[in-house]
Amino acid sequence: MPGRKSEALAFSLVSGINLAMARLADIWDSIGIMEDQRVERMQTVKKHIEGLLNQMISEEEYLKQRIGNNINTFQKQLEILSMEMSVEPFELEDDLSVLQMEKNLRLRVEVLEKERGERLRELRTLQEQDEELCEELSATPFYLPPGSLPTRAQLQELRLHIHTLGQEKRSRVVVFSGLREDIRGVMAEMGHEPETSLEKEAVCDDTDTFLLTHDNIKALQLLLCQLEMKRKSLTALRDELRGKALCLWARLESPEQEQRAFRDALPRTLSEEITQWQTEVDRLALLQKAKMEEVIDKIRQELVALWDRCMFGPKQREPFNTHFCSSNFTEELLSRHDEELLKVKAFYEKARPLLETVERWNKNWVLFHDFEKKASDPNRFSNRGGALLKEAKERVRVQKLLPKLEEELRSGAAAWEKDHGTVFLVWGERAADRITSQWEELQLQRGKEKTERMTKKGESTPVKAQGKRSQTGASGGVTPSKTRKGPNQTMLRTNSISSSSSSSSTPSSFLSVSIRPTLSSQKTQQKNRTLDVSQRTPCRSSAAKRSTRGSAATRSSPVNCPGR
Repeated sequence: MPGRKSEALAFSLVSGINLAMARLADIWDSIGIMEDQRVERMQTVKKHIEGLLNQMISEEEYLKQRIGNNINTFQKQLEILSMEMSVEPFELEDDLSVLQMEKNLRLRVEVLEKERGERLRELRTLQEQDEELCEELSATPFYLPPGSLPTRAQLQELRLHIHTLGQEKRSRVVVFSGLREDIRGVMAEMGHEPETSLEKEAVCDDTDTFLLTHDNIKALQLLLCQLEMKRKSLTALRDELRGKALCLWARLESPEQEQRAFRDALPRTLSEEITQWQTEVDRLALLQKAKMEEVIDKIRQELVALWDRCMFGPKQREPFNTHFCSSNFTEELLSRHDEELLKVKAFYEKARPLLETVERWNKNWVLFHDFEKKASDPNRFSNRGGALLKEAKERVRVQKLLPKLEEELRSGAAAWEKDHGTVFLVWGERAADRITSQWEELQLQRGKEKTERMTKKGESTPVKAQGKRSQTGASGGVTPSKTRKGPNQTMLRTNSISSSSSSSSTPSSFLSVSIRPTLSSQKTQQKNRTLDVSQRTPCRSSAAKRSTRGSAATRSSPVNCPGR
């Protein structure tokens, strides 16, 4: 169809020219123009028509040449853009006219140039963000070759890089905010004002003035650690001064109302509080100096009480006898007493579990000794109200508890000696030796009592019946054997007789368990002694009585020389 239209137009053009020439011929005929003039005029028409056609042809040829040049230019631009933007080269379709080729190439160039401009604008924006974040975080900027156009993949990597830096900044802001609050709190607690530039920047409200670099964060963490150490040292100093003040208050018997008024007036910051406590300690020290003798006597009483709680023997107290018995009441003597008091307190805190075990052992040992005495008392069978049953239950409890306490005490003493490299003494004796000696003296005491009973029994045998009759007649009433008994009373009497006979003549199961070798580290001699003691029932040793009398005597006169 397009070809037919152009042919029809060409035919109509030729027809039009022919008609125009025919019309001109008619006009020339009517005018009477001669042939020579007609030829001349027709040549003029021909010249005009050919000139116009040649002009149009030259213009069209120029257009054709320009389109060809555009095609070459666009193709070169597309090659450059494709390489610069890392895209696939543009390929034209087959059977395209020159004009269509020029159009397609032009449109493709426009698309790529538009995308190139967008990439460059986005690159500038992203690079500004990247530089700002890297400056704040002291990070390395995303590298792109200078003067190059980034690819889509590079732009995506840059976006991810900026996103990561943004998250890192937010996390560091959180860390910085936490550190700033902690630093403010510690400074406020201590009453410390910011001095260095780092401290001022750390407590500043404007976060933009502080660069959130790793080094700055570490510097803040180090600053917080230093401030906490300083606070810890100030707290320790405050506690030390407060302890001194409390001790001096107790020694000088300061009124409770005065102490309470001082505590209520204390400031909130550590620095000011330390100043107040130091002033109070200095004031009390002057009062103490004026009452030096009374103060030292009170320390001696406290020291003796603490020695007793630690169960120190004479040899353990002897090194301090010179100062304890001194009557030259000076600052140096007071300092010596304070040092000894602190040393004994420190020992008591370390050895408290063992000392408590010893106390429990002694308490239950005394209870068992009392049960042994009651077991030999014939009047206990006239007991009413269930007391005998309670006594039997308590005796069983003590019999079960003593072996456990002995094992705990032996193992604890061995662990103490291993950890501290010193022997753990109880009233001057090793804990294991003290237990062994108590069982040994129990054996001797039991044998002595048995001998005495046998002697008395032999002496009283001839007059046994007469004594029984006189006793019955003197009473004038019903004898206990004739008294009516209930089932509970009969059971109590039977249990009492069996427990008394077992404690006096037969080895009890309790003893065979309680004095068996409990530690592999005990000497062979101690094991033999323990096995020998296991055939008899326990009684409180004379050594224990002597140590008890010694400690009681010491407590009764605390300011006397401990070695005398």
